[in-house]
Amino acid sequence: MQVFVQRTKVLQISLLAIFSAFLVEFIFGLITNSLALITDGIHALLDSVVTMVLLLAARMAIKPPDAEHTYGHGKIESLGGLIGGIAIFLIACFFIYESINRLQSPPPSILPGLLAIVAGLYTIGIDIFRLALLRKSIKKIGGATLKADFYHAFMDLGSTLVAIIGIVFVSYGFYHGDFIAALVLGGLLLVLSIKLVYRTALDLTDIISPDLVKNVREITTSTEGVIETNQILMRRSGDIIFADVTISLRGDTSFEKAHEISNNVERNIKNKISNSSITIHFEPNWEKVPLDAKILDIATNVEGVKGIHNVSTHKTKGKTYSDLHVMVDRGINLLSAHKISEMIEQKIQENIPEIEHATIHLEPFATVSKKFNWEDKVTEEKIETMLEEYQEIKKIGRIVSLKFENILKIDIDCSFDGGLSIEKVHDLTSEIEHVIRTEIKNAVITIHPEPN
Repeated sequence: MQVFVQRTKVLQISLLAIFSAFLVEFIFGLITNSLALITDGIHALLDSVVTMVLLLAARMAIKPPDAEHTYGHGKIESLGGLIGGIAIFLIACFFIYESINRLQSPPPSILPGLLAIVAGLYTIGIDIFRLALLRKSIKKIGGATLKADFYHAFMDLGSTLVAIIGIVFVSYGFYHGDFIAALVLGGLLLVLSIKLVYRTALDLTDIISPDLVKNVREITTSTEGVIETNQILMRRSGDIIFADVTISLRGDTSFEKAHEISNNVERNIKNKISNSSITIHFEPNWEKVPLDAKILDIATNVEGVKGIHNVSTHKTKGKTYSDLHVMVDRGINLLSAHKISEMIEQKIQENIPEIEHATIHLEPFATVSKKFNWEDKVTEEKIETMLEEYQEIKKIGRIVSLKFENILKIDIDCSFDGGLSIEKVHDLTSEIEHVIRTEIKNAVITIHPEPN
């Protein structure tokens, strides 16, 4: 906001300066009958009008984004530059026409003299002042309106120099010098106005530098966690560069981690490109994700699944098979549970064609509240007696049994010989869990094995 306010102040000063040059050149041009001076004065008037348009554009660009201009009003600056360029083009055509017409007419009775040169020198001083002011402001605060006014000031300086040269030629007897100077001036304005119109028109079509897009892609791809940088959409509105970047992340990346990576991408781009507004979209990429993680994600999203564990894949004779344990509501019947199992297998085969077959182990799932009514000491003593029968258990640790409604949650810590294979430990814990469930109904058992 402060930047736009500074631009309007600079343009106000520039407007007052160039309008004073118009008054001096136009009045002195009429007195001395100098077409080049009058032409340059008209150009100064036009530049005053253009600067006024740019000033209005800069003021309108101050307005913040609203419901109809979600990207802000920065494009109004480019529109102001376009209008200025078209105006200069039209007046340049008039200068050329008038110069050719004067060259074909008889010599005028009054020829430009010293007074015309004085008016030209005054305008040169004004142009140099404007160029210095605008160049300093562009380096400090930038802006399309200031750049457009800088080009106008540069054209003013060049045209005034041409006008003075023509007047000097007239002083030495070459009376066509004034008209030729006006003709050269018109041609110069014509070329510069076309360039200005072309540049601002491209800006209104959201043109962006391919090198800038390439730079954003390189920054994004080099950010840790980004698998691939996909579509990049960029546009400029005033001084602000807007970028919508789509990135690919591993399909098993958590939402929290994906958000962290997106923030890192946004920060890295802003560190390299000032005055940028970045929006990051992330998509899952499963190409480099292990099959186990893919299967886990697919099965978890099937309706009716309460939990997944022990997912594994293996190859036999060139074919890939998978095994997974699926927990479903303990209250549903076998038919309903089997339908969930079939749906999981179907989804796996649709999304991972290389899986020949998926073996699904159904297990009951019980939601146990964190608020338990009491501890069951009698049950704990009974479980400890049962565990003492297993010689493989070197030490019985903590046994906690918490009862909630008709469910008994039992947590057991056991120490085994550290040399036992994990497969043997798994078989033992599974056997113990089965034995306890046989004796204690509606039990949810978790055994934590530890090395002795």
